[in-house]
Amino acid sequence: MSDHQPVTPQSHGKLKVHAGRGAVFGDAVMCCVTVAEEFRRVQNEYPILFRLNPERDSFAAMALFGFQDGENLFLNGDRWEARYRPLAMDIQPFLIGRPSPESEERQVHIDMASPRIASGPEGIAIFDDANQPTAYLERVIEQLGQLDTGYARMGDFIAALRRYDLLEPLAVEIPLSDGSTNRLIGFHTINEDRVQALDAAALGDLHGAGHLMPIFMAIASMSNFDDLIRRKNARQGGG
Repeated sequence: MSDHQPVTPQSHGKLKVHAGRGAVFGDAVMCCVTVAEEFRRVQNEYPILFRLNPERDSFAAMALFGFQDGENLFLNGDRWEARYRPLAMDIQPFLIGRPSPESEERQVHIDMASPRIASGPEGIAIFDDANQPTAYLERVIEQLGQLDTGYARMGDFIAALRRYDLLEPLAVEIPLSDGSTNRLIGFHTINEDRVQALDAAALGDLHGAGHLMPIFMAIASMSNFDDLIRRKNARQGGG
């Protein structure tokens, strides 16, 4: 169970967090949320898919790390083998919070139940001896700001994808070198043919709203499936 608290020097002045990588720190996940502002960096490494929340009838963009729950094929012991980690992974155990559900004010919160909370002398301090944020915490605060801005804009981006009927369910079977097959279901992707068929008015609308480039980045990211399959085969000893 999570334990979210507003970050203050009074409550967390001596707190340290583990900034390393590993399953023990919660990095063994098959995907995480991403936002359009980081699609250019995400698409260099990971497929970008879209997952529907049927209860809310809403989509979230996801960076894909593996083919099944708990599988992160970029995680090798204490190393994350990619040039970029999505913001939602890199900021943990911090998150964006509010003083109350009705408030529009944003706060930096920390999940005190996270395995990244250090219980001993190891870890990175978040406040210095003068109770000022360390360079580490300042970087996290900047990343949280980027995420908050990205979350606020994703609604319009997803609405544009739906308005032009650009999302389609992805149901793909992935053959592996050991003869088994992984089925990836529950995700959507952008239909490239429908994007190419858009008329000038639709393209102008998407471009004017800043949505066209993220669409291209999401489409380009699908080439990373080959690398994921290679990583899966190597993990299984298939070369």
